[in-house]
Amino acid sequence: MAARRILLRLATVSSVLALASTVTGVAAAGDMSSTPPQAPLKVCTTGDYMPLTYRDKASGKYSGFDIDMAKSLSEHLGRKAQFVQTSWPTMMQDLLTPGKCDITMGGVSATADRREKADLTASYLVDGKAPVVRSGEESKYQTLDQMDRKDVRVIVNPGGTNEQFVKDRLPHATVITWPDNVTIFDEITSGRADVMITDALEGKYQAKIHPGLAVVNPDKPFTKVEKVYMLPKGSPLTSPANSWLTEVKKDGTFDELYDKWLK
Repeated sequence: MAARRILLRLATVSSVLALASTVTGVAAAGDMSSTPPQAPLKVCTTGDYMPLTYRDKASGKYSGFDIDMAKSLSEHLGRKAQFVQTSWPTMMQDLLTPGKCDITMGGVSATADRREKADLTASYLVDGKAPVVRSGEESKYQTLDQMDRKDVRVIVNPGGTNEQFVKDRLPHATVITWPDNVTIFDEITSGRADVMITDALEGKYQAKIHPGLAVVNPDKPFTKVEKVYMLPKGSPLTSPANSWLTEVKKDGTFDELYDKWLK
């Protein structure tokens, strides 16, 4: 009898262990199948800086050099790009709002203030500030002295380095603030403004799509501006983003997109 009781106890223990093993295995399988996919890469962008970033108001879709670069980065990270609307005045605030932006892309210039508050990637483009004026009036706006006059109407989009340049370098000009960086160029062609200071690459693009506009000396801009991507300070994505940037410059992706959008 004693031997029989021992055998029954051993059988019971064995059954309990087998059941526990089965439950654990099912739970583990359940955990694997319910593993959440990688969170989307939240890319903040203004959508108003062609040819780097543009948002079509009708469809809500984004396009441009930096939009394609964002898709390349997200693919490199194994994530899907999710574009989040921002603006030049709110860009830094949006970037520093937890959970809103993983990275800001789209014509962002490296500045000391931005470098202090955020992580900046290595530069991927070098550009500079140049005047956009009406075609045929280029000779009137060759120098800053020619523009730094009360009778010259300089139009600016608020919140970015274009506005800061005008504040610093053209203190005597009549400044007009225009909130829409897409329609701002129409103000020049219509005669309601005379000059806009912007990056030469944007100026050249706008001159292509607006026959009544010209960019003055785009190959000899007033400043040197490095374009970068911006991440929250201490972001774990800063190093991977820089590695990706090095990779796309080596494998031809960058050149392909440059030829597509910037040539």
